[in-house]
Amino acid sequence: MDVETTPNPDLVEYPCHACGTFNRFPRVRAKDDPKCGKCGAKVFPRRTVSASDATFRQEAEDCPIPVLVDFWAPWCAPCKMAGPVLEQIAEERAGKLKIVKVNVDESPRTAARFRVQSVPLMILLRGPLQLDEIIGAQPKSALDLRLDRFL
Repeated sequence: MDVETTPNPDLVEYPCHACGTFNRFPRVRAKDDPKCGKCGAKVFPRRTVSASDATFRQEAEDCPIPVLVDFWAPWCAPCKMAGPVLEQIAEERAGKLKIVKVNVDESPRTAARFRVQSVPLMILLRGPLQLDEIIGAQPKSALDLRLDRFL
């Protein structure tokens, strides 16, 4: 007799940012910033992470914690100003928020999907659900206020 197995929606399988090992933990424990069972490092990154058209789904939509996606371009002066602010937020909110940077010149499909018309554009996601959109470079205090509404 063939038994069909269905994935448990209460469990998350997510790769460790340090070693790449997939860790399985209850979805409710994702907000507790779990450690990797193999290397002992925290599963979620402590800095911003780059994504491309090929890796966007894995890095952003499949993440069990909220993700702030920064659509940027290397030629954009406001994007360069926002970079250090986002690095600081990524460090301060590690384990509660993941920040993913998408270069619009190198990832045109993802930029088109989110209808990016100007950069910087930041979109807050929880899985595939868009929670908020922030247009233009913002001071850290303004970003913190926006993020506090959802985190």
